[in-house]
Amino acid sequence: MKYTIDKKEQYVILTPLEEKIDSLLAPKLKSELLTIHAEGYANMVLDMSQVQYVDSSGLSALLVGDREFGNHGGIFVIAGAREHVMKLIKISMLDKKLNLVATLEEAGEAVFMHEIDGGEEEED
Repeated sequence: MKYTIDKKEQYVILTPLEEKIDSLLAPKLKSELLTIHAEGYANMVLDMSQVQYVDSSGLSALLVGDREFGNHGGIFVIAGAREHVMKLIKISMLDKKLNLVATLEEAGEAVFMHEIDGGEEEED
């Protein structure tokens, strides 16, 4: 799977440079998500702006990312999902579960807000 990684101070942006995330590429995406989390990054932004199509395997990879980062106090944000990908996410009712934003800027804001909220919860 071709992709780029941009490591920011509070989060990592992973951008798959593939048109499809299907049963061939989904395991590689899952592996990358788990590796990035294992490297100590708590927050992840998945930039889906290049992806035209996902199948059930691709959706499963998104859920793995959401679970892995969410279970350890971080946040997993999906940015820039294209119309067809969003339709599949909505049909699967994953739009209620996943953190979806339109732009990378909004994703950065979501991570920032999560960090602020998380900090307040720890103080209680």
